[in-house]
Amino acid sequence: MENQYVATIGFFDGVHLGHRCLIGQVCKLADDLQCPSMLITFNQHPRQVLQTDYIPQLLSTLEEKKVLLSSTSADLIEVLPFTMEMSKLTARQFMSHVLSAQLHVKTLVIGYDHHFGYGGGTFAEYVEWGKQTGIDVVLAHELEGEKVSSSVIRRHLQVGEIKQANRLLGYEYSIQGKVVSGHQVGRNIGFPTANIEVPNDKLLPACGVYAIKAEVDEAFYNGMLCIGHRPTLNNGNELSVEANLFEFSGDLYGKRVKVNIVERLRDEKPFSSLQALQKQLEQDALQAKKILLSMV
Repeated sequence: MENQYVATIGFFDGVHLGHRCLIGQVCKLADDLQCPSMLITFNQHPRQVLQTDYIPQLLSTLEEKKVLLSSTSADLIEVLPFTMEMSKLTARQFMSHVLSAQLHVKTLVIGYDHHFGYGGGTFAEYVEWGKQTGIDVVLAHELEGEKVSSSVIRRHLQVGEIKQANRLLGYEYSIQGKVVSGHQVGRNIGFPTANIEVPNDKLLPACGVYAIKAEVDEAFYNGMLCIGHRPTLNNGNELSVEANLFEFSGDLYGKRVKVNIVERLRDEKPFSSLQALQKQLEQDALQAKKILLSMV
């Protein structure tokens, strides 16, 4: 006989504290019912299927999301390919064809504000459709305290409020990507930087300078990160993401770097000369080191 799962479904962008509250309830109920637990998510944002030119600003890419979901106590992570055909399924059809027949969901835990299926539905309707398809539908309780949602976290990041975003995420927001060749100006003023190529659907925090913790080849470094348009160098509209890693020596080109963003140091601003920029970077480095050392 196939396993009967206690499951929940969602896009889970960022896998933040609100998501973890829901996931904790799923895992506890699964333990109580002596069933395995399952988290169901999608391989892409539904709007990307319905609106082909849409580029989401994600808190977590698919690979990052899978890692975050796997760090919970859930037994199984199921990533469904979101297709045009799936987008046309009503909630009842989705419960019958996908959740029950395909994934063997016996109990479905629904977030207090979550809706799924074409046309959505009320909680009472989900319960009724569940009875018709052999699924017990349970309403999760909301995380107590301030509202935690992906959109709230996104708004914090878009104005550079990294500490507030990190608090709601429950971990340090990170970006990662391959190091590509840059303008190599930094090395000429004593601050060599790794120019990180970030996926275009990953949300970057507001332009500015940040204290960071970086991981390269399973080694960890403190450093600082500049996100911006390099106004001192007349970079135009080109956005760059450049990390200066303290105590690192060697070649980073082609390597993958993960950067945990800890605290915002300042806005991006133009300087009258490279010497003025260098002086500011020296102050930024001192401030970043002080912040990061205080966390040890």
